Amino acid sequence: MRTLISTTVAVVALLATAVSASAATKPTATTGGHAALTPTSVTLLGKVNPQGSATTYYFQYGTSKAYGTQTGPVAAGSGTAAVNASAPIVGLIPHTGYHFRLVAVNAAGTTLGADAAFTTPKQPLGLSLLANPNPVLAGSSTTVTATLTGTDNANRTIILQARMFPYTAPFAQAGNAVVTNAQGIASFPILSFGVNTQFQAVVSGTKVVAPVITVAAAVGVRLNLHSHHVHSGSLATFSGTVSPAEDGAQFAVQKQRGTQWVNVAGGSLHHSSAGSSKFRVRVKMKHSGVFRVFVGVADGAHTSNSSGTVHLTVIARHHHH
Repeated sequence: MRTLISTTVAVVALLATAVSASAATKPTATTGGHAALTPTSVTLLGKVNPQGSATTYYFQYGTSKAYGTQTGPVAAGSGTAAVNASAPIVGLIPHTGYHFRLVAVNAAGTTLGADAAFTTPKQPLGLSLLANPNPVLAGSSTTVTATLTGTDNANRTIILQARMFPYTAPFAQAGNAVVTNAQGIASFPILSFGVNTQFQAVVSGTKVVAPVITVAAAVGVRLNLHSHHVHSGSLATFSGTVSPAEDGAQFAVQKQRGTQWVNVAGGSLHHSSAGSSKFRVRVKMKHSGVFRVFVGVADGAHTSNSSGTVHLTVIARHHHH
């Protein structure tokens, strides 16, 4: 008897649950507008009424009414009044049309909000310059590359402008204008680079200007070692030339110690011939090592540089009795 009663109670309970589920009402989902629109992001808005049952919502969005992407589910509670729904979206494509709608879900079913649309604005144009190599050996070549970002960055005319040290003259066009490729890149080869120079660039027909970069012209330092083998305590002769001429500039013979270069001798450059300066110094040698010559330039027209490295072997003297 007791078993029968408890079973009857359970059946009644099940029936009550079924009645309450069928009595539950699907939520309402009202697609709203949007806020905080940028070229790559937006916040989608709407309203959800849970109609008294625990409800979640999400937004579907994409570049057509097929949507294709949706946000994560958000709880809207189980009240009987409309609550605000929102979702921040990132990673959008600039200057592109999007569709979206609000979707609400509870135990009674799913409600699809109406379709709405927005268009992301254009990404503003931005221009930057990079030179490689920089510094560049005076008299050698470098390439200045302009990178244009933003919407419609391809097939735009870029004008490179330059002014040489001491940077008192106005910027003047350097070479021919170049049209950007599909990636927004324009390259300007500079074939014979003489002195420290500032560059800027402009997008033709706009007010978009690249920040100024300075490309340094490094002096060339050529080192000659009279002999690569000397006896301990003997003098090694370091000589060479520096071009362009930097008469009076300081030079230093440096020896490598670990990752550091340590000065072991030095002096001033003297005039040589045809646009170059020269140096010569004799150094008493005690230990083998790797050496170079560093030339410090402070005139603003060129920049400092070092020579290639040389290995000098010091031979121990044999004493005869």
